[in-house]
Amino acid sequence: MRALAAWLLVAPCALASLVLLAAPSASVLAPASAHDSAAAAADPSAAAAAAVAGEDSSAGVGEATLRGYGPPPAPGAPADRADQPYTIDFRYHDYDQLTKFLRTTSTRFPHLTALYSIGKSVQGRDLWVLVVSSSPYEHMIGKPDVKYVANMHGNEAVGRELMLHLIHYLVTSYNTDTYVRWLLDNTRIHVLPSMNPDGYEVAREGQCDGGQGRYNARGFDLNRNFPDYFKQNNKRGQPETDAVKEWISKIQFVLSGGLHGGALVASYPFDNTPNSMFQSYSSAPSLTPDDDVFRHLALTYASNHPVMARGAACRSGAPAFAHGITNGAAWYPLTGGMQDFNYVWYGCMEVTLELSCCKFPPASDLPKFWEENRMALVKFLGEAHRGVSGFVTDDGGNPVARAALKVKGRDVGFQTTKYGEFWRILLPGVYKLEVYADGFLPKEVDFMVVEQHPTLLNVTLHPAKVGVDGVGGGDAGGGAGRVSPAAGGGGRGRGRVRPRPPPPWFAPEAAAAAAAPGTERGEGRGRLLAAAAAAGGERGEMEPAWPYAFETEAPGGAVWGAGAGAVSEAVAPAAAADGCARPRDASRPLASLLASVLGPLVLASSRAL
Repeated sequence: MRALAAWLLVAPCALASLVLLAAPSASVLAPASAHDSAAAAADPSAAAAAAVAGEDSSAGVGEATLRGYGPPPAPGAPADRADQPYTIDFRYHDYDQLTKFLRTTSTRFPHLTALYSIGKSVQGRDLWVLVVSSSPYEHMIGKPDVKYVANMHGNEAVGRELMLHLIHYLVTSYNTDTYVRWLLDNTRIHVLPSMNPDGYEVAREGQCDGGQGRYNARGFDLNRNFPDYFKQNNKRGQPETDAVKEWISKIQFVLSGGLHGGALVASYPFDNTPNSMFQSYSSAPSLTPDDDVFRHLALTYASNHPVMARGAACRSGAPAFAHGITNGAAWYPLTGGMQDFNYVWYGCMEVTLELSCCKFPPASDLPKFWEENRMALVKFLGEAHRGVSGFVTDDGGNPVARAALKVKGRDVGFQTTKYGEFWRILLPGVYKLEVYADGFLPKEVDFMVVEQHPTLLNVTLHPAKVGVDGVGGGDAGGGAGRVSPAAGGGGRGRGRVRPRPPPPWFAPEAAAAAAAPGTERGEGRGRLLAAAAAAGGERGEMEPAWPYAFETEAPGGAVWGAGAGAVSEAVAPAAAADGCARPRDASRPLASLLASVLGPLVLASSRAL
């Protein structure tokens, strides 16, 4: 192993050939036992106080701002304790209070968080997203992006509050919890606490059922407003869903959780089925090609939730769920759901998490919900590191962007990023990866996934040779991955990465989005390296800049991504600490990026052995 580590450090270009390399053991990267012990601590405020004490006090936030996030206390009410400036109460926060908490967090923890808006609701409220990561302003080469989306139905309020507590827990535990530190050093977590802020404002605490606040301000159910793979969805697109669709097209998310209420279960795709004529309970399951993975993801959440795992019905007459999980269509089919859209259009594996039998329970129940869900919320995100990941390069070690990939036998594909990166969550087993790219010969690669650690698989594509008749290179463009049978004369012409094309009745915008998932990483506009593929870009054009403006500057007022990605020296210590590749030149050969990413990992493995 030491010889292998030395070889990787002195000859990184060798990684441009086909390599099957085990990444560091999960026991090295993710010591779960430490997280379990920290999570069981009786007083998490101690960790919060320690973390706050270590932060730069020059953030420019007033003491009153740091002490609270709601309106000023009523006359005679006790003031917050001065030694606990960064807290989050167990109560419901309206839009202004939520915004204030997110802004305060991004200012107080600038090295761990960055706040941006992906758009506005019908009534003009921002759809805030907070990035929580040791690299909040910049994509980490070779490391996945994940997300949580809550409060899609405005009257399902528990998930909204749990997202605020999750943010607080992650930033205050970074220096004390080894699992949280590993997770933030190796993952970018995007949290959208409220997708439907307008609906929330008219919902009422204590209403367990009913539809008040469920819909957006125009009366649309946002979880019936996405393009659907099985059936035509003629519902007019809404600002909230349009913003989320564009967001998903800009960043290649690997894993996602959608937080809901009204039941206690983890539901996985498909939500719809080609056979159902109307919504009904106890329908037949509609299984994806990745059903084993989705069941595992749902079980990961449910098994870490002490109540959900029992699978008991919420009330008399309501369905019970074995082990706390269900296939969405088997529960009841729906058209236009968000989790099917994530999976079919962009290869992001999303699970719907129903967190409470009562949609808007009393605030006094929030501490219980947090304790039940804290471990599950954190452990679920770690599953993004299961399976296979790697890079696709050409003969010169340069990344191949927008290469279309598919695991053989699993007919929902995915793409590489601008840096040639890819990720796929898989359970232990032996697989074959099919890779196609415009101008290259198609390739098939065998690989193995094991339980103990993720598998790193690097693939080199060779140029298609031009034949006598001038035919060659094939046509491997777009997210749908159509490959010409004449690809280079030697290609196998495997057909589609997604073998079933979008139905012809799709709107042109939806068809374009399906044809070209935006997975490129943008050049930046002097701020950061981040996702910036053209929405629905049939021509594969790059947007000139990251489309979302951050609320706060990078630490020290750093200017990100000058030109092709120069990074301010203000973040150099953080880059050295976590071993993440933060390239100065996004266009340099991938071999040097691989060396900077894999070198520390291989050394860690050799020390462990």
